[in-house]
Amino acid sequence: METQFILELLQNYGYIGIFLFLVLGIAGLPLPDEIMMTFLGYLTSIRQLDFTWTYLSALLGSASGITISYILGLKLGYPFLKRYGKKIFITPRRLRISQLLFRKYGSGLLFIGYFIPGVRHVTAYLAGISKMSVTRFALFAYSGAIIWCATFIGLGHLLGANWELIFVFLHRYGAYGLLLLVPILIWFFWSKKNRKPLRNGR
Repeated sequence: METQFILELLQNYGYIGIFLFLVLGIAGLPLPDEIMMTFLGYLTSIRQLDFTWTYLSALLGSASGITISYILGLKLGYPFLKRYGKKIFITPRRLRISQLLFRKYGSGLLFIGYFIPGVRHVTAYLAGISKMSVTRFALFAYSGAIIWCATFIGLGHLLGANWELIFVFLHRYGAYGLLLLVPILIWFFWSKKNRKPLRNGR
């Protein structure tokens, strides 16, 4: 069902659809962000999508979504979440868990929170509510978006037709296990980019 929805979204809106999907997903709507990006990565592997444009669309969407959440938290504060949280699927339970994690990890949660479903939707609101500086917010939030998008789109590209295996991995090892794959992913793309073609049989 998710893949059919994504295909229809791409057919109707193209890369703008990817951007809007990630904006809404990060802002709080219960959209299958990881499935979306991994499937997009697969589509880049069969050249139905351009890898660079796909990645940039997802990255800009993620960065825009988390910035909107931060601004809402900064300007409207905790009363906004208390009153409207349920309407954007931020339940009291999610809020409590995110608050506990935010107290423990602080701004670092903006980075790792991307890899924790249900938490990434809340961290930017809390950063705004706590009056975190724009510079500090941007450093952790945007670097997290860079790695998060690269991880899932990159894995989808690498796995190709076997892209759904990533969700078997997620179910077995949890989201934190993906952080172990990031260095491998970076090394793969670096080596692929810098690989010199053989000439004259050498």
